[in-house]
Amino acid sequence: MGNSTVLSSLDRSGPSGPKPRRLISTRNIVIYGFLIVAALYYLLPLYVMVVTSLKGMPEIRMGNIFSPPMEITFAPWVKAWDTACTGLYCEGLKVGFWNSIQILVPSTIISIIIASVNGYALSFWRFKGSEVFFTILLFGAFIPYQVMLYPIVIILRELGLFSSLAGVTLVHVIFGMPILTLLFRNYFAGIPMELFKAARVDGAGFWRIFLQIMLPMSLPIFVVAMIIQITGIWNDFLFGVIYAGTKNFPMTVQLNNIVNTTQGVKEYNVNMAATLLTGALPLVVYFVSGKLFVRGIAAGAVKG
Repeated sequence: MGNSTVLSSLDRSGPSGPKPRRLISTRNIVIYGFLIVAALYYLLPLYVMVVTSLKGMPEIRMGNIFSPPMEITFAPWVKAWDTACTGLYCEGLKVGFWNSIQILVPSTIISIIIASVNGYALSFWRFKGSEVFFTILLFGAFIPYQVMLYPIVIILRELGLFSSLAGVTLVHVIFGMPILTLLFRNYFAGIPMELFKAARVDGAGFWRIFLQIMLPMSLPIFVVAMIIQITGIWNDFLFGVIYAGTKNFPMTVQLNNIVNTTQGVKEYNVNMAATLLTGALPLVVYFVSGKLFVRGIAAGAVKG
């Protein structure tokens, strides 16, 4: 009798728990269909570049760019790195790679250090005219680079830094300052003011609060700033071709000289290999730190 009562009550109440979702539905078909098409749109050129870089020129002349290589060869990669002509010199991309590294590392470190201190000071240590200073700094982010090219040439010449890696580094530090300061300021503005006030009550000063409290909480925004700077500086062409000098050309300028050369046979496999080598570093950095990048954006990197 008791069992029948329990069963009848279960029948009346119906099944419990969340309603099972169908795997195949119109919504899922549209979403996954769009994602697949978008992925193919972006991956197909990459596939063509990879397979072309692994083919010899006789196979490339056959015309089927989508077919996988019948015989894989890494000779185009070796030539692109070691012996391809990049203008007056035929030393491959390896020289430009190390030039880019020498520009990238100090530019990224210096600009992030200065911008993080700027953002911290503008968030917690307001001074007279701080808002005006911040507005002027942001205004610099919207000035086209082309407007300032010639004045910077004169400044670097007077400083003795024109046609040098140090000069290009200085330019990247200056132009990276506005956007990075904005990122750090908005991130630090999302940290509770009570935490800062408690540290002040305990007697902590400017640098102690910054180093012992703010920095340990700021890993995501530092990763955001790092990815922005690495991507921007590594992919830069304009500053490198103008300020570096022929012996100090970064990798992107040398890639342009390889791809757009008008002498000899057009070696598409070498061009594709050189392009992949040039884009490898920022791609690796993004994949390694992509999750922290998303966390930094979500934590307030783009909040106004």
